[in-house]
Amino acid sequence: MPHCPNCQTRLDSAYCPTCGQRNIDLERPIWDLVRGVLKETFEFDGRAALTVKTLFRHPGMLTSEFLAGRRRKYSSPLRLYLAISISFFILVAWFAQSGVLLEPGQDPGFDAAVQARFLSDDLPRLMFVLLPVFALLLKIVYVRRLYFDHLIFSLHLHSAAYVILAMMLLFEELANRHSFLNVLQLVLFVYFLALFIISMRRVYQSGWLAIGLKSAVVLFAYMIAVSVVIENTSNFRIISD
Repeated sequence: MPHCPNCQTRLDSAYCPTCGQRNIDLERPIWDLVRGVLKETFEFDGRAALTVKTLFRHPGMLTSEFLAGRRRKYSSPLRLYLAISISFFILVAWFAQSGVLLEPGQDPGFDAAVQARFLSDDLPRLMFVLLPVFALLLKIVYVRRLYFDHLIFSLHLHSAAYVILAMMLLFEELANRHSFLNVLQLVLFVYFLALFIISMRRVYQSGWLAIGLKSAVVLFAYMIAVSVVIENTSNFRIISD
């Protein structure tokens, strides 16, 4: 008889009689797993604070805990991503509409509106589509791990990235006048890189040198993919307008 991965209670049904966690077999086909995650995502719970705290205080732990079956006390990865990404893109679009993100010489009226529309309408969908691309890059460097593992890692990492980028964005307008804010933005960027590498180390259990090299390859390839997709989409938007 199987045991609950969360509390080790013997299971005789789909749900643990002690902690209530549903028993999910991660070895199933990817689309069955995705449907299960989607269903769990949209069930209400009050675990968000602990989830966000763990995301930043213990990089990689959320992914490790989820893949180990200890999911009861945390918000699901997809729910976390949706909540953070929606908030992030609303913030980014607001800054764009205010003209904060404009380059010198751009029209505060027309260009700001176009930029805000792209950031609120197109970019959220593009980034959601790119999540599996990031997972695919991880699959290439860690071919023996299940693709589902990489998807969960991708959701958690992107959630952390959006929070850090949002914090950097808050200082953007004043950074040109106060050099210490530039330094703070740099510190936040370095913190994200450290979080990425430590998360990789915790989840994939490789040596530091291998983790550093693979992290650099994955991040560089992903940045190229993101840049190409955004550039082509932006050009298409301009032509359409």
